[in-house]
Amino acid sequence: MYIWQQSGWPQFVYDHQTLAPLLSDIRLLQGRLIGHADYLDHSASLASQIDALVQEAIQTSAIEGEVLNAASVRSSAARRLGLDTSGLVPGTPETEQLVQMLAEAVSDVDEQFDANTLFRWQANLFTERPLFMPKEAIIGGLRQDLPGHPMAVVSQKGHREVVHFVAPPSDCLPRELDLFLHWFNHTSSVLDGLVRAGLAHLWLVTLHPFSDGNGRVTRAVADRALAQDEKTSVRFYSMSAAIMRHRNAYYDVLENTQKGDMDVTPWLVWFLETLREAIERSLARFLRTLDKSRFWRVHADTELNDRQRKVLNRLLDADQDEFTQGINASKYKSIAATSKATATRDLAALVELGCLEQLPGGGRSTRYTVKYPSP
Repeated sequence: MYIWQQSGWPQFVYDHQTLAPLLSDIRLLQGRLIGHADYLDHSASLASQIDALVQEAIQTSAIEGEVLNAASVRSSAARRLGLDTSGLVPGTPETEQLVQMLAEAVSDVDEQFDANTLFRWQANLFTERPLFMPKEAIIGGLRQDLPGHPMAVVSQKGHREVVHFVAPPSDCLPRELDLFLHWFNHTSSVLDGLVRAGLAHLWLVTLHPFSDGNGRVTRAVADRALAQDEKTSVRFYSMSAAIMRHRNAYYDVLENTQKGDMDVTPWLVWFLETLREAIERSLARFLRTLDKSRFWRVHADTELNDRQRKVLNRLLDADQDEFTQGINASKYKSIAATSKATATRDLAALVELGCLEQLPGGGRSTRYTVKYPSP
């Protein structure tokens, strides 16, 4: 029996005491995120928003196994935010419409949400009909199951097909979707916004209302719920990027919840922990942005060649998981496209100039990291 077959569906229950510490952590992080955002100048703020939108577009597609061209996504994101796109790789119809959906999801959040909006978002995912899509699949509307062929989430394990989940039959979808939308439009002021986002995610993906694109549309709806909670359309973090880092766990907890009873506490715990991670990583990026600004203020007059500036910017812009062990001459050579001897000389000069510092160790394993000025 799936959760939607339970007698209590869709009256979800959860343990408030279990969720309380997570909710408290996230509220604190949200406050810090807003506080750090206030320190960003206009260009840095826009750059952070573009990064978040690009991450969201790329990673929500990657969760479904689709790979997008990052340069095209960035061009579409920049155009959406009203920035000059000259010199950038043009966006494709696919990236343009995906970015439009994601941006719309967090815009005008006080407006009523309706089925036509969901249908349009799902249609935005398919600029042309994919070759693999069955002829009976519907784009821009609710799925229609063939007799004896319910909508199911399956995978292949060797020669055996594994059914992870069977969705509600299509003939009950109009009523089920109306119920979801009525709940979504009338609970923003009566439910904790973070819990509401997690419930919306679980509820809609369980309905699986479309022939394809359910995951991406669902994550956009959850983002809308988060934007309503935060009362802003400015996005500085990507929930999909955090989900992608734990993709297998995401599918596992969804499957376990959809095969369980109406107590969805484990799903909400996972959702909130993932949201917390997304905001924490955004905060870390903000701090790196502030550190980079301070670094170049201190070294504004430091004489550096183009190779050294390129490598320093690469280190200063890196994600927190990159260069955790510093940079060595071989990596410098690769980034700067230079010889090993030149890389070694450049690194030594950067240490003397106070831009880098040597990490413990030496010889062939000598590594360096950015020497940030004191606040």
